[in-house]
Amino acid sequence: MSVALPAADDVIAALAEYVSIPSVSAVSDPTTMRAAADWLAGHLGWANGRVDDTTAGNPIVRGEWHQAPGAPTVLVYGHYDVQPPGSLDEWATPPYELTRGTHDGEDVVRGRGSTDDKGPVLIALAPMRAHVEGHGALPLNVTFLFEGEEEIGSPHLSAYVRDHADELACDLVVSADGAMWRPTEPSIALASKGMASATIEVTAAGQDLHSGRYGGTVANPAVVLARIVASLHDKDARVAIDRFYDGVRELTPQRRAEIAAVEFSEEDWATSVGAPDTAGEAGYSTLERLWERPTCEVTGLDAGGKYSVIPHIASAHVAMRLVHEQDPAAVLAALEKHVLAQPTPGAQARVLPDAGAVPAYSVEPEHPAIRAATAALASVYPGQDVLPCVIAGTLPCTALFEAVLGAKTLFFSFSTSDELLHAPNEYLRVSRIDEGMRAWAALLEQLAIGLVAKS
Repeated sequence: MSVALPAADDVIAALAEYVSIPSVSAVSDPTTMRAAADWLAGHLGWANGRVDDTTAGNPIVRGEWHQAPGAPTVLVYGHYDVQPPGSLDEWATPPYELTRGTHDGEDVVRGRGSTDDKGPVLIALAPMRAHVEGHGALPLNVTFLFEGEEEIGSPHLSAYVRDHADELACDLVVSADGAMWRPTEPSIALASKGMASATIEVTAAGQDLHSGRYGGTVANPAVVLARIVASLHDKDARVAIDRFYDGVRELTPQRRAEIAAVEFSEEDWATSVGAPDTAGEAGYSTLERLWERPTCEVTGLDAGGKYSVIPHIASAHVAMRLVHEQDPAAVLAALEKHVLAQPTPGAQARVLPDAGAVPAYSVEPEHPAIRAATAALASVYPGQDVLPCVIAGTLPCTALFEAVLGAKTLFFSFSTSDELLHAPNEYLRVSRIDEGMRAWAALLEQLAIGLVAKS
C-alpha cells in the first residue's frame, strides 16, 4: 500500500526544533529533559503519545496504535537523550542549532542528536504518521517506547520494562537506535557486542607525598597501576586475563571467508581515524577483530598531575566489549582475580565493577525480521547487496527486551557509523531522510506479512 511521505525539508524543520532542546542525560536537568520528552510525545499525538514520569530517572515517552486485530505487534524503541557537546571550540556550528551544510561534499544537517538518536527516531515516525493520516491505518500494531537515559547506560529502563511488561508485549522490537556500518551500501546488523566495565584502583599512602622527601621510600600507585595495566595484554595484544575468552567461539574458515569477502581497506580505516596504522590482537584482521573478537580497553587513567608529588591513589577505567557467549559477570570476576594476583608491594589494588553489564546479542540471519528488513532495504537500494554486519558497540536494551518480553530486536537505523556520533560536529546525511522513510514504510508492510503474531 503506497503512502505519500512528507518532504525531507519537513522532517528537517521538525528535527531543528527537537535538536534545539539540549537533552543531555549526563547532566539530566529535569526541566530540559521533560521539555524534550514533551516535544516527542506531542509529535506522537496521532498514537496517543504521552509522557510517563513514574520512573526514578528521566521520563519515558510512550505511545501506541493498536487497531489491527490479529496482526503482529512491533515495539519501536529509541531515545531522546544526547551526549554532552564536548569542546565547543571544536564545533563548526552551535551544537544545539541544527545547521544545514556539507561534509566531504555531501548535503548534511549538523547538530547534537541529529544522528544519535533524534534524527533516526523522526525518520521512523514520519512514514507511520503519514500512513495513518493517508489511509487511516497501519498494516500492523505498533507500540512506542522512547527513553531519556540511553546515553548513561539506561539505569532505570530495566525496572520500567519489567513493571510494564504486559503493556509492552510484542512480537518484535525495532530499534531506531544503532547505525549502519558505512554509507557505501545498506546493511543490517545481526549482532552487537556486550559490555562489562570496571575501575582498577591502587592506593598506598594516606595522602599525596612530596616526591623528593618521600621518593624511593614508599610505593607509587601510578607506577604500580602502570604495571597492572601492562599485564592486561600479552606481547601479541591478546588479553592475558585467565578465562577471559570463555564463551568466545573460534572463527570458522567459513566465517573468515565471509568477512574477507567484505570490501575493506586497512589503510583507509587507519587514515579515517588519524592513526599511522591499525593494531590489535595478532592473527586476526582488523574486521575480524572488530566484528568477532572481544576487547579489553583502558579508556581512562588518573593519577597525580604535573607537580612534584607521589600520588596516594591511581585509577584506570577498563571497558571490555564481549562477544558470543561470554558471561559479563564471569569476565568481571576474572578481571578482579587477575588484578589481585599482580604484585603490589607497599600498595593495595581493588576492582570496582560498574553496574549495567550486558551480554552480547545476536539474531539469526533467517529470522523473519531480517528477511523483512532485507526486502525493505532492497526496495530502496535496488541493485545493491544488503551487507550483514556486526555492531561493535553495545545496546543494552536488546538483552532486556529478549529476557522480559521474549522478543528479538531488529536494528533499523538510518544513522551511519561515520557521522561523528558522540563527537563534535555530529551530522546526518540529508539523503538518509527520504531513504529511511521509504525503507520504514516498506518494512511495516514486510513485517505485517512475515511476522506471526503470538497467540
